[in-house]
Amino acid sequence: MTDIAKLAGVSQSTVSLVINQMSGAKVSGETRKRVLRIAREIGYPVQRHGHGVEGAQQRNLIVYLTDELSTSPHAMLTIDGARDAAWEHDCLLSVFATRSDPEYENAVLGRVLGNPALLGVVYATIFTRAVTVPALLATVPTVLLNCHTRDRLYSSVVPSEVLGGFAATMHLLELGHRRVGLVNGEGWIEAAAERLKGYRQALSTRDIPFDSRLVREGDWQVSSGHEHALALLRLPEPPTALFCANDLMAVGALEAVRELGMSVPAEVSVVGYDDQDIARYTQPPLSTVLLPNYEMGRWAAESLIAQVNGGVVRRTSMKMDCPLVERDSVAAPGAS
Repeated sequence: MTDIAKLAGVSQSTVSLVINQMSGAKVSGETRKRVLRIAREIGYPVQRHGHGVEGAQQRNLIVYLTDELSTSPHAMLTIDGARDAAWEHDCLLSVFATRSDPEYENAVLGRVLGNPALLGVVYATIFTRAVTVPALLATVPTVLLNCHTRDRLYSSVVPSEVLGGFAATMHLLELGHRRVGLVNGEGWIEAAAERLKGYRQALSTRDIPFDSRLVREGDWQVSSGHEHALALLRLPEPPTALFCANDLMAVGALEAVRELGMSVPAEVSVVGYDDQDIARYTQPPLSTVLLPNYEMGRWAAESLIAQVNGGVVRRTSMKMDCPLVERDSVAAPGAS
């Protein structure tokens, strides 16, 4: 099937859809003909799946289990990515929010696992963390989204938070800042711990000693960013730049700088994290790190489909890049 995909200039998932004779509005008639022609030319037994057409057509439902939907826009972006990837492969996404209630999870799974249309399950969390996968999923194709297990029995995708923290901090260091404050989230949250690790690695790369006085632990809210930025900027030796572990705290930091009669980025540079919509509309627009929620959702759905329809059995642990998005809130120290 890999050979067919290369010769036809399509993805292996598309080849699987055609070979298994699954109806797919996103696969044109011309593409179907080309795939089938190449398959016959190289001797792939196209007709051998004919007796299973009905079953193959029915396996087009992906169940998406998540612990939360309403705490932030991140969950909706991952769902959008998974939904779009599923639709492109003629599958539908059905979403259930469980609040991490084991009884409710088992009730949902008890209802859906017997559905002949079920292709598999995407198991997602709002905060990146280690999870215990429900026992009912032991024999069901499952991909983990924004979470992982310690035994690595399931394919999973999480953001590369260490590299994200490193990228944000290094951006400031490369411009000449040597005192960079960090307004982080709660340390018990995996994302906050990893972003702190990236911050420290960047400092180490430039031979700058870690100074715990420049690190504050917030709660991801605007007021927290405002409070801790004020405290950092009132130090006897204040930082010339602030790295905030999410965009909401960065908004608070921007206001703190203004309250102290200073300007961004001429006197204080500010970098956020997440690339929420608000980052484009602050004054000045906020440099930030992209949290790839949509891309992770797509990866999870595509990996699940490939696992089921493409015969992919190898488990993959993906850490997805968190690239820096440069805007106007960062400048070299003393730019004024």
